This record gives sequence, C-alpha cells and structure tokens, in this order.
Amino acid sequence: MKIKDVRELTNEELNDKVYSLKEELFNLRRKKAVGSLEHGEDVRRVRKDIARCYLVLRERELNIK
Repeated sequence: MKIKDVRELTNEELNDKVYSLKEELFNLRRKKAVGSLEHGEDVRRVRKDIARCYLVLRERELNIK
C-alpha cells in the first residue's frame, strides 16, 4: 500500500484498515511461530502499512499538509 493510497482514505476507513491490518499481523505472527509462514517479508509489509496509517492519522490530527 502506497502512502498516496492511504491519504485518500477517510479517518473511519483508516481506523478500519488499522484494525484489519492488526488482525493480519496477528495471524502472520502465529503462522511464524508454528513454522508455516512461507514469506517472512509479509510481517514487515503489514507493520509498515500500519505505520503509514498511523502517520496519516497523526498528520490530520496536527493539520499538517
């Protein structure tokens, strides 16, 4: 997910996106613990997507353009 795509979402959509990404991260970590995770970079991708969402939410809170 690109930052440009994240900035197009509303605050409610961003909060929903963060929730779903956290669920996905939980499932990926569980798979990693069991040893059935095929692509380890998926965990990193999801963590970065969560960070992007929080960045945009914080920018909007501070009115940064």
